[in-house]
Amino acid sequence: MSAATAPETSRPAPARVPTPAPDPAPAGSKKRFVLPIVGLLVLGGAAWGVKQWTYGRAHESTDDAQVDGHIVPVIAKVGGYVKNVTVVENQAVREGQLLVQIDDAEYRVKLAQAEADLAAAQATTTGGTAAVGQTRAQVQSATSQTAAGEAQVAAARANLDKAESDLRRYEDLASKQIVSQQALDAMRAAAASARANLLAVQRQASATGAGVTGAQANVQSAEANVRLAQARTGAAKAARDNAALQLSYTTVNAPASGTVSRKTVEVGQLVQPGQTLMSVVADTGTWVTANMKETQLKDLRVGQKAEVEVDAYAGATIEGTVESLSSATGAKFALLPPDNATGNFTKVVQRVPVRIHITKGLGKDRPLRPGMSVVVHVDTK
Repeated sequence: MSAATAPETSRPAPARVPTPAPDPAPAGSKKRFVLPIVGLLVLGGAAWGVKQWTYGRAHESTDDAQVDGHIVPVIAKVGGYVKNVTVVENQAVREGQLLVQIDDAEYRVKLAQAEADLAAAQATTTGGTAAVGQTRAQVQSATSQTAAGEAQVAAARANLDKAESDLRRYEDLASKQIVSQQALDAMRAAAASARANLLAVQRQASATGAGVTGAQANVQSAEANVRLAQARTGAAKAARDNAALQLSYTTVNAPASGTVSRKTVEVGQLVQPGQTLMSVVADTGTWVTANMKETQLKDLRVGQKAEVEVDAYAGATIEGTVESLSSATGAKFALLPPDNATGNFTKVVQRVPVRIHITKGLGKDRPLRPGMSVVVHVDTK
């Protein structure tokens, strides 16, 4: 067989050329990118740490803090059935606005009775005063009569002295046969008459004096009755005023301007004196109470500036100043304060309430409500 007719399978296979592999990246190029990033992260972390350390040295912070405000209870001063309730929950009210009306029929009757008792007492006092005036007039008249009687007694005594002196002179003349016996007898009769007249005038003056003494006793008795009537009038007036006051208490008004909260009263309900009907969150302003640890009080002073983060508004910050520090820890005001002398003792860091006055809020669109949680940072430097 010739070479031209030989099968193709007998030809040698062509040689296979290997595919070249990609060149590997040099290791130094990765390091050039990683090391700067790590360095920046380390520097950023160090800067943040230094900033936090510096901030912590100049500030005292706590998240045990909340917004506080004036919450005024509305309390019933008298008992009775509720006739009308004019407000609903979360309604804005102004000071003096009618909130609850208690049925006042019973209290009106008591007021009318007290006014009638007062009128009767005043009439008694007026009559007693008139009686005192009349008695005093009688005393005045009797006193005048007594003065006249005393003058009559003095005149009768003078007449008696003259008659007795004339009688002695006539008796001396009669012994010398100068005057007649008839003239002597007439003079004796005149002396006896003068003596009898003096006795009569004296008895009349004594009777008039007794009348004056009796009239004076009557005046004292009448004045005592007037004082008693005046005291009864004062008591009746006080009872009338108290009845009017109780009647006024049937109208329950708002003690302050604000918002109604926790309303528990309904129409037809029987309320008792001292029962809380609702509360009013006063719009007189809010403040922040931060319960600082006792170990944080070393550098706290009144007037220091504070930043307050409000949780309700995504940590929005308000500004304020330290207004005051409590004179006792919060545990001392608890319902059951701890007593370390009972035997078991575990030392716990106490907290002291610090009041912060808000100088810059978040505006009317983001109001601060009592009870909101906040985080307080006080600048102590």
